[in-house]
Amino acid sequence: MSEDHKRALEQQLWNIANTLRGKMNADEFRDYILGFIFFKYLSEKMEIFADDILQQDKLKFKDIRLSMDAYGEYIDAIREEAIEKLGYFLKPEELFSEIAARGRGDNQDESNLDEAKTNFILEDLQKILTNIQLSTMGTESEDDFDNLFEDMDLNSTKLGKTPEARNAIIVKVLTHLDKIDFKLGDTESDVLGDSYEYLIAQFASGAGKKAGEFYTPQQVSKILALIVTTGKTKLKSVYDPTSGSGSLILRIAKVSDVAMFYGQEMNRTTYNLCRMNMILHGVHYRRFDIKQEDTLERPMHAGKTFEAIVANPPFSAQWSANPIHLSDDRFSQYGKLAPSSKADFAFVQHMVHHLSESGIMALVLPHGALFRGGAEQHIRRYLIENKNYLDAVIGLPANIFYGTSIPTCIMVYKKCRENPEDVLFIDASNDFEKVKTQNVLLEEHIEKIIDTYRNRLEIEKYSKRASLALIAENDYNLNIPRYVDTFEAEEAIDIEAIAEEIKGLDERMGATDQTIEQYCRELGIATPF
Repeated sequence: MSEDHKRALEQQLWNIANTLRGKMNADEFRDYILGFIFFKYLSEKMEIFADDILQQDKLKFKDIRLSMDAYGEYIDAIREEAIEKLGYFLKPEELFSEIAARGRGDNQDESNLDEAKTNFILEDLQKILTNIQLSTMGTESEDDFDNLFEDMDLNSTKLGKTPEARNAIIVKVLTHLDKIDFKLGDTESDVLGDSYEYLIAQFASGAGKKAGEFYTPQQVSKILALIVTTGKTKLKSVYDPTSGSGSLILRIAKVSDVAMFYGQEMNRTTYNLCRMNMILHGVHYRRFDIKQEDTLERPMHAGKTFEAIVANPPFSAQWSANPIHLSDDRFSQYGKLAPSSKADFAFVQHMVHHLSESGIMALVLPHGALFRGGAEQHIRRYLIENKNYLDAVIGLPANIFYGTSIPTCIMVYKKCRENPEDVLFIDASNDFEKVKTQNVLLEEHIEKIIDTYRNRLEIEKYSKRASLALIAENDYNLNIPRYVDTFEAEEAIDIEAIAEEIKGLDERMGATDQTIEQYCRELGIATPF
């Protein structure tokens, strides 16, 4: 699919999403529209899979009707294979296109689908969404499909005051979506996955501070992905301890073959979104392991190490900092915990613990994490002086994240560093383009950061390799201006030339005054001075 077609699909989906905009806030209608798109995706995958199985019988999945004598035999056979290969099952009458058609009945004009002209499908639709989950019960995919649609309350008065009004708006949305061809048969394309990411980004742009809970801008995701895949085209495992919508680890798959995806997310709604996003990008249920829990308090991947780790943790979040954590292998060797008011380095410690010996980790942090004192300074010192894990510090422009305008940085850690004698500092804070109210990193800015990192280049006023001794001299303060000199000397001023210029101006002004005085005498009026 061409870029134009892709953009057209994105715009179509966004327009359909806006059908619900007047009914509820961005967070709420996001859950409905993304859920319906996901249901359509599962239906189309199911239909393609079943049609392939039925080829030998010269049947289509939709041809199998309840009235057929062999209905049960067909359904049981297809269900068994679908659960094994897809991880879920839908009956022919449960497909998205079938329920959408039942809702609109004989009326094909979606602009005319009011309460009186739609068939009532809310109860059937709710059962179908529940049945998708029930089809996985007791199977290997159960955890991956558990409660995926729980945020879609079809009886919410936010959709409409009456059941009929709610039914009408849902039928209208389903009808719009039903007309779109996701082209799932095109195995070379991930257009739907990209469009889903586009919608998530659109919702994030209007979600204020909450956006940071589920979305990392693609420009930043790309930098992190390119950093952790340096020198590698295949990765056994990638991990994000604050996975949000999953955009970060999915981005890694665009630049490297990834065998297994791992993640953990505390927010239940965002956890559901992450699992949907994985499946929509064609990641088989056996290839991802996303858990829902508080990563710092209850880590769910204990004992595992990962080849690539990325994260955009909530900036300076609160956590318990319970002294009991000092007996936890993630924190015990440091002797100090990150302060309860700022969990930034608790996430660093957690990620370092799960990093394999040959792995790379990169995370986004607020600038304060580079120079704050106390326990954070102690942890920075341990990571550099005792472990020598810090590989690079990259300063990003302000105002590139949704919901906050603060400048941020990327910290890169490796356990086996190829250049253990220094740390690379990059000041990319001035390279951006302003788009409306947001600062944006262009492709050229991203390429410059990655080229500088991978080749450890020193560029005047942009990057510097700082020795460990110099960092120690600075008391493990990693504030970038201490190492990258961006000072621009002002042009020298010639005082004597300026004095002569002022003297000349005085003389010209005196001559002008005399001319004005002469004109005033000739006119017989008083001079203005």
